[in-house]
Amino acid sequence: MEQQINKRELEALRIIRNHILHVGRSPSVRQVMNEMGYRSPRSASILIDRLIEKSFIKRRPDGGLQLLAGTDSDATHAQTVNIPLVGMVTCGEPIMAEENVEAMIPVSTCLARQPHRYFLLRAKGDSMNECDIFDQDLVLIRQQTTAEDGDLVVALIDTEATVKEFRKSRNMIVLKPRSTNPIHQPIVLTDDFQIQGKVVATLPQEVLN
Repeated sequence: MEQQINKRELEALRIIRNHILHVGRSPSVRQVMNEMGYRSPRSASILIDRLIEKSFIKRRPDGGLQLLAGTDSDATHAQTVNIPLVGMVTCGEPIMAEENVEAMIPVSTCLARQPHRYFLLRAKGDSMNECDIFDQDLVLIRQQTTAEDGDLVVALIDTEATVKEFRKSRNMIVLKPRSTNPIHQPIVLTDDFQIQGKVVATLPQEVLN
């Protein structure tokens, strides 16, 4: 793609990407206007029209906006989406995962792929260090309520969350640690837990620095 994209167009493109990923549909012109701090929807509409002209997005028959693949180096910085960091999850004994957004972290759309929704948790402990999940790492989670045997998941036990390997055996669920530290033991469950999501990537703590 040969078209150049300026700073305001890039900001609008990021807003559209984030809205599609988190809400599941494109934002309205007025929503783009509000997020960019404009007083008139015309300013936002002009930016959207420019992005359409430059083939970064297109308008669907229903009036919504669709992202177009194939943007090159001029738009590489737009290939991220803001993912909420929502507290801490233990990789040792389960602890409460506070549902307060601490920060919004830009993550590559190669990792956080549409149309799924994602969140980040900060790991604590060493019970998953054999899977390269270390203390204070950011764990990227795809929201889902089911898991396959062998998946790394975030499981909610009562009101406490933990990252473990999901194993299913007959009528039992086993959440297994993967650690060089022998202190960590499997957690055997029946139905008294919920899957919150699947681990799709680990981001070193340096991301926040």
